[in-house]
Amino acid sequence: MEHYFTNNKDLKSEMRTINFEKNGIVFTFFSDLGVFSKDHIDYGSRLLVDSILHNCDSCENILDVGCGYGFIGIVLSKIFSCQCLMVDVNERALHLCNKNITKNKVLGKSLFSNCYENVSDKFDLIVSNPPIRAGKKVVLSILKDASNFLNLDGSLWFVMRKDQGAKSILKELSLQYNCEVIDKSKGFYVIKAKNR
Repeated sequence: MEHYFTNNKDLKSEMRTINFEKNGIVFTFFSDLGVFSKDHIDYGSRLLVDSILHNCDSCENILDVGCGYGFIGIVLSKIFSCQCLMVDVNERALHLCNKNITKNKVLGKSLFSNCYENVSDKFDLIVSNPPIRAGKKVVLSILKDASNFLNLDGSLWFVMRKDQGAKSILKELSLQYNCEVIDKSKGFYVIKAKNR
């Protein structure tokens, strides 16, 4: 079974576009086979974006880890008028992300990186809809290692379903961060974590 965090060179292409409106801004996203939520913007990602926009006034820079075709990072970057670095291990997703950065005219760039492997800067916001199917080890690496890449007052924001272990992940992260459940909807938790 091929997942969206693997690279299958033989996977055919069936490009499509997805339109999304937020704060009066219309976004257009190119999507394709082999990427997460290829036909629509998934509910968890929309909830995460809504929660961040409702609770944050501004930020200077954002890191979107496991960015896929770039929905979270691009919408936040455009609305906050800030820089965004989007990283993923899926080469097709990164190709789409580049097209979407250009299409939506945002201050963003994409980078191939296994979690934080090729990341060197620090950020005000680190955001993720982590790839649950990649396994708990990968998910915890994304969430725990974020602490090394946050600015002094920076925060990690992520979304996870309750039935995919949100409560146990929250308990584990609370040993390292000050954590807060910001939103709950349709089984999804939006969690904000700040370094102690």
